[in-house]
Amino acid sequence: MRWISTFILSAFLCPAEISASSPERLQENGSQHATTTSVAEITPSKNIISSDTTKILAESIENIQIETPRKMNIVEQVINYFDKANKPKAHKRFDFTIVGGPSYNASTSFQLAVMGAALYHSRMDSITPVSNASLFVQGSLTGFYRVGLSGDHYGPEDKYRMRYCADFAHIPLKFWGIGYETESQNSNETKYTELRSALWCDFQWRLADNLYFGPSVNFHYAKATKVTRPELWNGQDLRIFDYGLGLGFIFSFDTRDVSTNASSGINLNIKQYFYPGFLKNRYAFSSTEFTFGIYRQLWKSGVVAAQLHTMATYGNTPWSMLPTVDASKGIRGYFEGRYRDKNEADVVIELRQHIWKRFGAVAWGGVGSVFRHFSDVRLNTLLPSYGIGIRWEFKKKVNVRVDYGFGKRSSSISLGLYETF
Repeated sequence: MRWISTFILSAFLCPAEISASSPERLQENGSQHATTTSVAEITPSKNIISSDTTKILAESIENIQIETPRKMNIVEQVINYFDKANKPKAHKRFDFTIVGGPSYNASTSFQLAVMGAALYHSRMDSITPVSNASLFVQGSLTGFYRVGLSGDHYGPEDKYRMRYCADFAHIPLKFWGIGYETESQNSNETKYTELRSALWCDFQWRLADNLYFGPSVNFHYAKATKVTRPELWNGQDLRIFDYGLGLGFIFSFDTRDVSTNASSGINLNIKQYFYPGFLKNRYAFSSTEFTFGIYRQLWKSGVVAAQLHTMATYGNTPWSMLPTVDASKGIRGYFEGRYRDKNEADVVIELRQHIWKRFGAVAWGGVGSVFRHFSDVRLNTLLPSYGIGIRWEFKKKVNVRVDYGFGKRSSSISLGLYETF
C-alpha cells in the first residue's frame, strides 16, 4: 500500500524534476549547467517535495479510517420506524405500518391490540384519491378476541369506490334487554358471550362530480352463549344466522378532502338493506341508515366536525341487528350495545385540535336515543355523550385515537384507528 500512496501523492503534487545529475556535476559541464539552470529557474521551488515528506503523507493516508454507520439497537430501530411512519412515500405504491400495545375497554378489560394501516395508490396520479386499509387483532385473558379488516378502495380517477369491512369476534358482553325502559334498569344487567361474524361491502360508481351510487351486500352471524337470563331476549333465538344475502344499495355525496381525517367538505350517505324471508333469513326485515357529516377548518390547526346519524328498521328485526346508540361511533361513553331498539338517532359535534408535532386532542359533545316509535322519545330518554381524546398521527392523515367518554351514569375508554366519523 505504501508504494501506491507514494504514487498518488507524486501524481497530484507534481514535484519538479530538475535533473538526474547533482548540482556539483552540472557545474563541471557548462552547457549542461546553463540548460539545467534555466529549467530550475522556471520551476517553483515550493513544488519540490522531499522523499521524507512523501513518506510521511503516504503513512498518513494509510492511517485514515473511514467510519461506517453504527448499527442501531432494537429501541432505536423502533423509534426510527415510527418516526418515518407518517412521512409521505411518493415512490411507494403500497405503504404498510403496524403498531401495537395494551389497551382497555369496559367490556373486555385490559387487552393487547395490534393494528396495521396501509395507504396505497390504484393509480399514481393527482386525481385518484389515496386508498386505505386497516387490520386489527385484539385479545385479552377474559376470553375476548377480535380480528378485522376494513378499508376504502378508490378506482382510477375516482370513477368507482369500494368500501368493505370484515369483523370476527368472541366477546364477553353484558345485556340489559331491548328498549330504553328495560335497558335503563341496572338491575337487568346480565352477562353473556357473543360469537359474531359480520361482513359487508359497498360498491359505488360515480354518477357525477362527488355523487356515487351502487349495490351493497351484508352478511351477519351472531350467537349468544353463557346466557343466565334468556327472558331479556324477548323470546328471540339466541343464535341469529343470516346467510349473507342481505342486499341493498347505497347513495352518497362526498366532497371531503380526505376520508380518514377530513378537514373540509361534507359526507352524505343513505344506505338501504333488505333481508327477505325467501333468502332464508329467519327474521325478515329491512333497514334504512342515514348519515350526514360536515367538516370545517376554524383556524390553521383546528377543525370542527359535526355528524347527524339515524337508523330505522322495519319488520321482525333480530336482537343482534337492532340499531345501537353507539353504532355510529360518534356517541361514546356507554357499554357496547347496551342501548338498542328498532330505531336510533344521534348528533355529535367535535373539535379537533393539533397540539404539538404528531399529537392532537379532541373534545366532543352529543346526544343520542333509541326508541320503538319516534313519539316515544322524551327528554328523560335522551342519552348524552361528552368527553376528550388524544390523537397521534400514525401515518399521514391516519390517527390512532384514545377517547375517554362520559354518558348517563356511565363512562368508557375506547381505542381505534381513524377518526370516529
